[in-house]
Amino acid sequence: MFEHPVLLVFLCTVLGAAAQVLLKIGATQLVKVNPLSMLANPWLFCGYSLYGLSTALLILALRKGQLSLLYPVISLTYVWVTVLSLILFKETMNVYKAVGLAIVVAGVAVLGRDARA
Repeated sequence: MFEHPVLLVFLCTVLGAAAQVLLKIGATQLVKVNPLSMLANPWLFCGYSLYGLSTALLILALRKGQLSLLYPVISLTYVWVTVLSLILFKETMNVYKAVGLAIVVAGVAVLGRDARA
């Protein structure tokens, strides 16, 4: 797996989306907003940890992959965050969000096809 930069970055997108969800959960539980309470909150701490893991995997991916291909794949994080927000937080989808997500996915797909050429 560490030999496949695109798979590593794809995993980074999933971890990044999970981290954002955990940060949202943790943020809603904060009573006082100060550095100590933000570090002591387990949801926030787990979110920070996932971001750290995601960053470490990105570094591994960048060692062997093309930045011009890998970095746009990170935009898939927006897709996962939206899907998770719809499911977990009961947020709403509208046509603008749907079109925006479709454009992101199409852009990544086009870049992926270019990399195989």
